[in-house]
Amino acid sequence: MMRFVVPAVMLMGVALFGHFATLHLVPRVIMSKAMARIEASGVNVHQFTLTPRTTPQTQTVVRPSPDLAYSICLFDLSDEQRLLVRAGLYENYASVSFFDAYTNNFATVRVGAGGHPASGSQILLNAPGNAKLESSGFAGPQFTAPTQRGIILIRRLAPTQKAYEEVTSIAAADSCSLFPANVDS
Repeated sequence: MMRFVVPAVMLMGVALFGHFATLHLVPRVIMSKAMARIEASGVNVHQFTLTPRTTPQTQTVVRPSPDLAYSICLFDLSDEQRLLVRAGLYENYASVSFFDAYTNNFATVRVGAGGHPASGSQILLNAPGNAKLESSGFAGPQFTAPTQRGIILIRRLAPTQKAYEEVTSIAAADSCSLFPANVDS
């Protein structure tokens, strides 16, 4: 009987480790490699970069939508800062998505024309552990990042070359910058 118990316990241990690695380690490795690849392609931390229009020649991920224009910003809030994200206003569909260091999408905001901060054109991202600012300090949507590093992605509907060119001029207004450090929560 004992000769079956030891292998069974070892098998369960290996299975539990495999389960842990799959759920916790693999996403972190994937995101780390993705962020390094994005940074190597010229995307700077705390700065949006509009990617080229998706075509079979420019496709770098498995299935990006050819109908969307993507702007990417890497963030690093390791000094407990806040990040102010501004999306240039677009008349068509646009959204801002936030991804943590484990590939989790922890927030998405639909942005649109109108210019009012509460519409989502300005979003404040707080470092892990930072309290949200009171409404007198910031009126737009606020989120707390679950990890110190991650990616912010703006998606805009741009199914034609003409629409992509319009997004190019609008994306110039996108910003991803540290929020003033002298503002207290």
